Amino acid sequence: MPRETVYIGFGSNLGDRLDFCDRALTLLSLLPATQVTAVSSLYETEPVNDAGNPGSGWFLNGVVQLETEVTPHSLLEVCREIEQALGRNQERRDGPRTLDLDILFYGTRIINDPGLAIPHPRLHLRRFVLTPLVELDPDWCHPVLERTVKDLLEHLADKAQVRRLAPAPNSRYGSRPTCKMSSARATAKNPS
Repeated sequence: MPRETVYIGFGSNLGDRLDFCDRALTLLSLLPATQVTAVSSLYETEPVNDAGNPGSGWFLNGVVQLETEVTPHSLLEVCREIEQALGRNQERRDGPRTLDLDILFYGTRIINDPGLAIPHPRLHLRRFVLTPLVELDPDWCHPVLERTVKDLLEHLADKAQVRRLAPAPNSRYGSRPTCKMSSARATAKNPS
C-alpha cells in the first residue's frame, strides 16, 4: 500500500492536557510504516457542544500530519487504543476527555462505513479543527466539499474562541518536526 497523507486532530480537556497531547503524538510517531511530518501549534479552545457534552473545561487542540501505510480502519483502531491507554472514558465518549483523536483526512479518500467517516463529518464546522489545519496546509482541498481548508475557515460561522499557545506539542522533548517547511520542500510543493 502506498503512503498517504493523513491529518489527525487531537485534543484534551481533562487533567494535564499538555502531557496527554505530548504522549499521544509520541505514540503516533511510533506507528510502523508511518512518519510524523508536521505538527501544528497548540490552541486553547472553547468547548463546543454540537455533538455531545464535553464539559466546561477548555481544550488544548492541534493537528498532526502523518505519512502512513497503515489502513484507515487500522489507524482508527490505533487511535482508540491510544485514547483508552491515556484514560479516555469509552462509555462516555461525548463527555470531558483526557484525549480525543479524530482522523480528519486520509489522503483524498471518502469513507462512509459504520464507525468510520472520512473526511471527518464536522471538521468544516469547527474553528478548533480548521485553524491548526490551515497552519499546516492552507491549500489542502476537502474531497467532498471541494474547497480548501483556508476557504472553509474564512467562511466559517463558528465564533468559538481559539487562542494559539506558545509551546508546540512535545516541544519539551525536542524530537518533533514543526509545521514550518524547509525552503526546499516549500519550493517543491509550490514551484514557481
